[in-house]
Amino acid sequence: MSQPAGAAVRRDESPASGRATYQDVLDAPPHRVAEIVDGALHTHPRPAIPHARASSSLGVELGSTFGRNRGGPGGWWIVFEPELHFDEDILVPDLAGWRRERMPKLPDAAYITLAPDWVCEVLSPSTRKLDLCGKRPVYAREGVAHLWLVDPLARTLEAFELREGQWTLIATAADADPVGIPPFDAVTFSLADLWP
Repeated sequence: MSQPAGAAVRRDESPASGRATYQDVLDAPPHRVAEIVDGALHTHPRPAIPHARASSSLGVELGSTFGRNRGGPGGWWIVFEPELHFDEDILVPDLAGWRRERMPKLPDAAYITLAPDWVCEVLSPSTRKLDLCGKRPVYAREGVAHLWLVDPLARTLEAFELREGQWTLIATAADADPVGIPPFDAVTFSLADLWP
């Protein structure tokens, strides 16, 4: 049975071990993003332009003010699509950030094992279920303090904070609302900057 164009592919198990492994990620086609959540390999295509625009615009906004200290406080590493290894789970968020006090130097490796302080997932039809139902619990388990969900089709941002192991919604923004949300509340920008 063929998959619709742009659909996510899920292979439940690696034939040899019963669970997907890092070798399955390495063997995935180079034009697809590969992740492992709860032992299952998930692959999906590179994002469509609205998704890519939202992710790159947010990364530039936060990276310049918080990563490079241009008009903001600095003190962060902001990374596009880092590969995160948490035990058997391998996740690739759209954006992630680490406070430099926790990670003074970026590792010289293909992946990072230290949980970020902040993660942003840009939702798309092919990844929405995985982002919300598969990856969000892993981020909570690993102690990621802040999670942003950006929806370029709805033009919204939802921000969550981890409190006692549970995600608590702390802010929402839509269309052209001003955004000054923890952990990046030292600077305000327009959400409209994320949309084409």
